[in-house]
Amino acid sequence: MRRIILISLLFAGSGSLLLTCVSAARAERRLAPVRSTGELRLNDIQQYVSEEPVRTIHLIGMYRTVYGNAMEEEILSLENQAIQNLKEAQTLAIREKRWEDAASLARSLTTQKISVESTGIEPDLLLADAKDRLSAGNDLPAFLSAVRSHDLKPLETPDALIFLERAVAVKQRRAAAFFLSIIEKQRGTAPEELRQFALGQDSAGDMIKGVVTVLVNRGFRIQRGAGSADWVLGSAFFVDSSGLMITNYHVIASEVDPTYEGYSRMYIRLGDSSSPRIPAKVIGWDKAMDLALIKAEIKPEYVFSLVDWVIPQVGDTVYAIGSPAGLEKTVTRGIVSALGRRLLQIGDVIQIDAAVNHGNSGGPVVDMEGRLVGIVFAGVEQFDGLNFAVPAERLAAALPAMIAGGKAQRPWLGFTISETTKGAEIIYVAPFTPAAEHQIPEGLLITSINDEIVDVPQGALIPALQDQLFSGRPGELVALTSSDGVRRVLMTVPRPDVPLAEAAKKDSRERMAAPLFGLILAPSMNRGLAASYLVKKVVRGSIADAAGLSEQDPVSIRSFRLEESDGYALLDINVKKRRMGYLETYMRLPAPLDSPDTL
Repeated sequence: MRRIILISLLFAGSGSLLLTCVSAARAERRLAPVRSTGELRLNDIQQYVSEEPVRTIHLIGMYRTVYGNAMEEEILSLENQAIQNLKEAQTLAIREKRWEDAASLARSLTTQKISVESTGIEPDLLLADAKDRLSAGNDLPAFLSAVRSHDLKPLETPDALIFLERAVAVKQRRAAAFFLSIIEKQRGTAPEELRQFALGQDSAGDMIKGVVTVLVNRGFRIQRGAGSADWVLGSAFFVDSSGLMITNYHVIASEVDPTYEGYSRMYIRLGDSSSPRIPAKVIGWDKAMDLALIKAEIKPEYVFSLVDWVIPQVGDTVYAIGSPAGLEKTVTRGIVSALGRRLLQIGDVIQIDAAVNHGNSGGPVVDMEGRLVGIVFAGVEQFDGLNFAVPAERLAAALPAMIAGGKAQRPWLGFTISETTKGAEIIYVAPFTPAAEHQIPEGLLITSINDEIVDVPQGALIPALQDQLFSGRPGELVALTSSDGVRRVLMTVPRPDVPLAEAAKKDSRERMAAPLFGLILAPSMNRGLAASYLVKKVVRGSIADAAGLSEQDPVSIRSFRLEESDGYALLDINVKKRRMGYLETYMRLPAPLDSPDTL
């Protein structure tokens, strides 16, 4: 009994002690200063300053959007630290001869209006990269870097002569002609034997030797109980003496598509059907541009130049080379029917009337002088002479990312834009994107990117804006100025394969009506079983516009369905069209997911 009383007293004493400690802790918390949300967010930003200065600057922009000038002194201090760390990172990249990294950092620094003359400007860094690659025998990336450098700052004669000599050595006549033209524009001179080679002309017979048939064996397929061999047929052309070739992504998709579960083996064939099949592999690909870089262990007889490409004019004569229906080394002649067709996610394409059939995909299109014009990627089977090619200039811009290997990563801000008479209007901001993080309002016009105002003819604005981003890397800073007069600096992220498919999984169906169908909705006061809206705006040339919808039409959404595997979305609506006396109509609107209007 005494032992029980003793234990009880001990527990009673412990309980008093515990209560005393808890009370003291509560009192201490009451005395501690309460930290504001802004201070907590500032602490979150501080953790990135040393290792991720680009992200730090992006987060500072977000902070100012939400909190304005709160704690501006601390924010300025963080911003200065981040900029200093960016400079140091660029200096280290130059010291280690990571020229493309240094050029990327230079682009980010210029968004902060920081002069990089003392450390290294982008054209000088690209030229240094080109020379290093040339010394290592990597001709294709060397030539591409040299051209990118020249576009930003003209090459001097001694530098152009270095690349002219290599172009002649590897028998790339069109590349040689390009570097010779730089020298002669500067009134420089080149050795006569180099000049004579550059001024020569390649024949169609020469160029045919640089085109191959691509065969992708996908095993067998069963249709109606019968089995047959499943082969994908396409074309490709050599762009480097090491055996690198260009073709279409859709030709080799089964080689790299993670959703494809069947058998897939790729080969090339140099001659006719009796020629041996040579194994080939995929080096890099860009699904948004329908491009792929492949390689076979072979020394080509002819290499197409990606240096001296040309932007054609409507009516120019062109030749398409490829393997239509497996008929190797077929050349067809036609004209450029139109420019600026918007058929891919990024940029525009060329329409040609040269005969193109199944098997031509991935083959080159050249002009009468042998300069590369484009790459065949599509045709409309029901209509003869309605065929399309990716412009050579876009291939040249896309190649560096594909040479790096694997899936090409493109920068993404998170917009859908519409070209209006006033400019490029932001009609949709996708959730969880850089644009959404900076709370950029829909309805604004983009006035400049990286402080460059895009001045192009009507209808070409969206591709031109996409070009402003295309050559950059995800993770770089981009300065965006809009019609509200605000200059925002955002960090780009990797572009999703199909941006609007990803957005549709995270956003509401009424918001997705804008980027997919061109139908901008506002909530209606009418109450019913289905959510009701009024049409706030119909984007010109959109699916909603073609369906005859107009502003102030009452709309209710019945269903929204995403058919991602087939590449489209369906929106079922009831609409009372004002133009039809408000007669209620049921409509189904289909839309492709791979919109060409995203940035």
